Amino acid sequence: MDLARQEAVTWRNRALLLFDRVAMPVAVCDVYGAVLLANPAMAAECGTTPGRLRGRDVLELFSPREATQVERIAQALRLRHRSRYQVSVRWRAPGGAERYGELTADPVSDTVEDTPALLVMLRVVAERAPSPAAPVSGAPVTPMEARILALLAAGATTARAARETALTTDGVTYHLRRLSSRWGASNRTELVARAYALGVLTPGVWPPGVPDDEA
Repeated sequence: MDLARQEAVTWRNRALLLFDRVAMPVAVCDVYGAVLLANPAMAAECGTTPGRLRGRDVLELFSPREATQVERIAQALRLRHRSRYQVSVRWRAPGGAERYGELTADPVSDTVEDTPALLVMLRVVAERAPSPAAPVSGAPVTPMEARILALLAAGATTARAARETALTTDGVTYHLRRLSSRWGASNRTELVARAYALGVLTPGVWPPGVPDDEA
């Protein structure tokens, strides 16, 4: 491998590391909007893992509030215009709340002749809590969050939880920070205790696990 190629691989690895650690939800999509790569923050907004977002249509995950915005962007991309595009969207958060925000898409490619990919960033603007009349089962956690909590309850480290869930260690930490903020927990022991108290984990079962209706 020549020096130029080695440097390219090094910078690509650094970029991917930074991509995973960015707190803002970010994804790379093809020109048609199919997700090629997503960071843990973007996956968390959809209640899944980055790998499971691959191939999904970003505009199915986040519904445009105005169809004309998408039509204008599609036309601009067909003409190979390289501007920043914004779409007002709404989506259902894992906890059931309806969120509103903005998707910003920047065309990126190695040369102007190449078909561009889209670097997509999501900004949350507002949130409407789910209706109190809606049925609620346990705490508002995603299947991935419940899996991580079960692993912690069994004594797993962050590294082991990452291996078991196919996330990076930063991805696991991101989910734990979200849970800590949501429940006001100050450490992982308190997180696990609250998971049992809220019915996310099943008491009296080893190894720890979630109730059958949440698995």
